[in-house]
Amino acid sequence: MTRAEFSEDLRTFFTERHLATLTTLRADGTPHVVPVGVTLDPTTGTARVITSGTSVKARHVRAGGGTARVAVCSVDGRRWVTLEGAATLRDDPASVADAVARYAARYRQPRENPARVVLEIAVDRVLGNL
Repeated sequence: MTRAEFSEDLRTFFTERHLATLTTLRADGTPHVVPVGVTLDPTTGTARVITSGTSVKARHVRAGGGTARVAVCSVDGRRWVTLEGAATLRDDPASVADAVARYAARYRQPRENPARVVLEIAVDRVLGNL
């Protein structure tokens, strides 16, 4: 997806403070749903979730060879958005620092976590009501 495919309402929604849920799949195919903060770069169509490298969500992505199909959903009353795509686990310092800066701009500065990784989601489907 490119910037042109994201509506102005969608871009605005992702500048507001809304928590989300991230859904990954367990080995048996059942969903694992957890609350997260998520950021969206509409220029590249990339959503990012920061987490500990030891978290279940990170382990699910890692189990998929470092990439896994995921969905992240935010709700604000009648407004909601679900972003779907392939998540890639990144642990290099530059990717993590970039994701932390984006998270801090939308939410707040996260606590220090030397085990932090970022799940970068290449968004290929957007569902919602804005």
